[in-house]
Amino acid sequence: MPAPAHSLAGPPEAFYAAAAKIYPRETQGRFSNWRKIAVVVLLGLFYSVAWMSWNGHQALLFDLPARKFYIFGLTLWPQDFLYLAILLILAALTLFFVTALAGRLWCGYACPQTVWTELFTWIERWTEGPRGRRIKLDRGPWTLAKVGRKTLKQGLWLALAAYTGFTFVGYFTPIRALGGELWQLTIGPAAAFWIFLYSFATYGNAGFLREQVCKYMCPYARFQSAMFDRNTLIIAYDQPRGEPRGARRRGATAQEQGRGDCIDCTLCVQVCPTGIDIRHGLQYECIACGACIDACDGVMDKIGSPRGLIHYTTEDASRGLPVRIARPRTLVYAALLLAVSGYLVYSLMTRMPLIVDVIRDRNALYREVNGEQIENTYTLKVINLDATPHVYQLTATGVDRLYVAEPSEPIGVSAATVSNVVVRLRAPESRAMGVNRITITLRALDRDGIQVHENARFIGPRS
Repeated sequence: MPAPAHSLAGPPEAFYAAAAKIYPRETQGRFSNWRKIAVVVLLGLFYSVAWMSWNGHQALLFDLPARKFYIFGLTLWPQDFLYLAILLILAALTLFFVTALAGRLWCGYACPQTVWTELFTWIERWTEGPRGRRIKLDRGPWTLAKVGRKTLKQGLWLALAAYTGFTFVGYFTPIRALGGELWQLTIGPAAAFWIFLYSFATYGNAGFLREQVCKYMCPYARFQSAMFDRNTLIIAYDQPRGEPRGARRRGATAQEQGRGDCIDCTLCVQVCPTGIDIRHGLQYECIACGACIDACDGVMDKIGSPRGLIHYTTEDASRGLPVRIARPRTLVYAALLLAVSGYLVYSLMTRMPLIVDVIRDRNALYREVNGEQIENTYTLKVINLDATPHVYQLTATGVDRLYVAEPSEPIGVSAATVSNVVVRLRAPESRAMGVNRITITLRALDRDGIQVHENARFIGPRS
């Protein structure tokens, strides 16, 4: 029997090659400035909003244990889950609409993975130096200076990741109370677990995985092509103008040497955070950050060639065809966005900040009082959804001479709380024979327009 081929040729080849570490080069330019602004604004909002207060509550807090969601003065309850679902639908539709128009600008400027990776990269550049020095440092032997730089970088990364995890959990647990518990080392195991988990995720994704998340883990990179068409904004290399590429003699023009404008400096590859070569055409790894455009424009300025060898464009524009912004895909997304947004605004404006649940006493169908009246007992679960306390007047209709025996006074309910109220309704026995349908009404005395009607049954003796 002949020997296997790999035994004759030596050791078998590896099926998987280790991913080469990417050292993105720092670049300057208009798109780089926009990315920096996006990082500062988005992270500034993330780290600061959690500490803001609004009407005596944290401005943005999804208080899961209390089952209350505070969103800039608006208090939502589990019964209002529809609003949270609509907000998620709006976020998805906005992403689809922006992608159809502008490609992956979300990935390049606003995606959390991009934003935190950019911040971690700034720390890396500050501690280890520019691209060339970082490559030399990693390839060189372990010295005291190398250990010091690596330790400082890892320490700053860990501190930033820990504070990120703490802030994230602070949107689900009141952050001031959480900070006090953490300072006094009395934090509960659940909160500690989630802080550790999100800290670890930030540290791993932004510090080590980086572009691997965009290339292999992010599902958006895989299905984005379903939202692309010939009028979607992309980054493209002007191949007719740039080819054939090659180095150029000092003082000589590209035409004199029979070459294109590209001098094959590879700066567009060195600055790319995902390590692709845009000159090979559009690739799904491209996050449309514009770093290659800034690098190439800088080179074009130095050699005296016009900018735009690498630029934002569309497939139709590159062919000399007019760009159509209003097209079926974008019109559908825009219509859905307007419809869902309009429904959300209308629903919030007409939202009744009061919920009443009526529960009959199951221990007794009815009671005879004073030998002439029938009494039914109910428990009212009154939920004040408003950010201010209210006083409500209780009335009941549906049976002749039906009245509220208890409570005898208006019902006061604090802001954003639930109150259980025992209600006793009475009616003459002659008017309340059998099963009667009644309506219980709760109306706010201190604010017009807050009123809820709930149907119930009033049961008396059979005729």
